[in-house]
Amino acid sequence: MNRELTQPGTGTRQFAIQLSATRRGARLARLLAVEELRSWGLPLETPAHVIAELAANAALHGHLPGRDFRLTLAVVGDDVLRIEVIDPRGDRLPAPVQEPAEGESGRGLLLVEALADRWGVTPGPAPCKTVWAEIDLPTGSRQPRPGGPRPGNPRHVVL
Repeated sequence: MNRELTQPGTGTRQFAIQLSATRRGARLARLLAVEELRSWGLPLETPAHVIAELAANAALHGHLPGRDFRLTLAVVGDDVLRIEVIDPRGDRLPAPVQEPAEGESGRGLLLVEALADRWGVTPGPAPCKTVWAEIDLPTGSRQPRPGGPRPGNPRHVVL
């Protein structure tokens, strides 16, 4: 299920989607999130990279058979995009960020650390963990694009 939640009358924007913890689910998380950010008139490139890494980590390291992961985007105040990915493996916290050994993996959280203004891990909701990142938005970037969703008028889409 894919749904956007907008707090009526406040202009607060939130988007949440639950996806299968697979490579396809991680790719879909990035694609759907980019379209949502585009409809909100927000910058795309940096959030897209952060979302891709956090969703890929949820699919690879946070996977439990039969359990999904959840992606949430929210504009906090007028100037922060908060990205949260909840996966069912609260027992597997990300290792401290360090230079990866030679190879093709192990760079995801380095990229998140380089691109996000803040990031971290919060336990819960039990038995899950939430890996989050915040990106400071440029002033005035929160204006909706013409034809996009309006505050107080949520869109609901079922996949």
